[in-house]
Amino acid sequence: MHDVLDPRDLVPDEAEQRAHSGYDVDGLVERARTAAAANDLPGLTEIAATLKSARLDPEWPYTEPDDEEELRRTAASVAPLAVDGELLRTRLRGAWLGRTVGNTMGKPLEGMNRREVRLYLTAGEAWPQTGYVPLVDPAPAGIRWIHPDGPVSALGTFEDVPRDDDIDWTILGLFMLERYGRDLTTEDVAREWLDRLPFTQTFTAERAAYRNLVLGKPIPETASFDNPYREWIGALIRADIFGYVHAGDPASAATAALVDARLSHTRNGIYGEMWASALVAAALATDDARVAVEISLGVVPTGSRLYEAVRAILDLYATGIDHDAVLDWIDARLGHYNWVATVNNAAIITAGLLWGATFTDAVAKTIAGGSDTDSTAATTGSVYGALHGDESIPSGLVGTTHVHVRSAVRGFDRITIDELTDRTLDLVETFRSAG
Repeated sequence: MHDVLDPRDLVPDEAEQRAHSGYDVDGLVERARTAAAANDLPGLTEIAATLKSARLDPEWPYTEPDDEEELRRTAASVAPLAVDGELLRTRLRGAWLGRTVGNTMGKPLEGMNRREVRLYLTAGEAWPQTGYVPLVDPAPAGIRWIHPDGPVSALGTFEDVPRDDDIDWTILGLFMLERYGRDLTTEDVAREWLDRLPFTQTFTAERAAYRNLVLGKPIPETASFDNPYREWIGALIRADIFGYVHAGDPASAATAALVDARLSHTRNGIYGEMWASALVAAALATDDARVAVEISLGVVPTGSRLYEAVRAILDLYATGIDHDAVLDWIDARLGHYNWVATVNNAAIITAGLLWGATFTDAVAKTIAGGSDTDSTAATTGSVYGALHGDESIPSGLVGTTHVHVRSAVRGFDRITIDELTDRTLDLVETFRSAG
């Protein structure tokens, strides 16, 4: 699965990344896949060199800045919102619970497309989804693969929140902000990755950046050197903690997320983390998902693919079409992206939040979109909990399993949701008093 040490993965993935970001790589994607399948390492080396000299199509319609100062100026344009201090703890607890519950609901289906999600859940008599995914063994015909972590996150297989990178990054972000506060730098982020999180518990862009740090690459080259995953969803899933601690302040949340994202991502990968952090920050100050999404778009460059996709979902929502129709639109317009890319998954999250009537419905609708279902469901769950508080998360989904969190972050395994909430609230208050 996208081995950052194997050119048979890196070169085809880089060819696909270049194709999706406007570069003239006619035929190189298929050539790279063919060479990888044939174990043709010299051929892959030649293709990799050709990719590095590829030029951006002059007709490419998007303007996607990578300049840190420009991105900071964009974020700064979003005004802060008033937060109800009496509701803040319940909203933060709702966000933590929503993230963990949503992640577990989506985890067994990770990597499946829409058809496969429905097929699997129907076979388990769980469509439409109302809770955790039952284990269907053997998997129904037509399912291409089951994620290796799927069976250990199915209904009845876990006693605590199953360990997952979508949760690890939120926890690690909390630790970093406790240690460094508002002065957190990208260099600090790099240091704590190496110290607190095992290499094997990172994936795609994060694993590439981790490898680049070990190789001694400087920041921000850590994000671009041999990293085809630089516009994938990895940074977006690290975003929520920056929104939590900057409740009601999307601009500060997005700026903090930028500091984190630039270690491993570029362009839409960075925008994804800025957008999600701003979305969470706004959600802690309103109970209207549409309002939160509208505000969050203010931190995203207007000429980017991410902006275009989220704006389109908002516009489709205004027309009154149903959720299946919006998923059809996502498949038709964004289906060429890898299932772990930022742009398509952000659209799926937005649709789940806008069309979801309850927590379970919003998360289930997000999962129904397929692709990176554990990550998208975690973000949708987090935002929904931030919007509506912990009482919006069904008690039957919390039970005894979503009290303690399993984590690969050193020093945090089996931490409780309540401790995570209290430590987050302490940071919010600390940042406000300092600010």
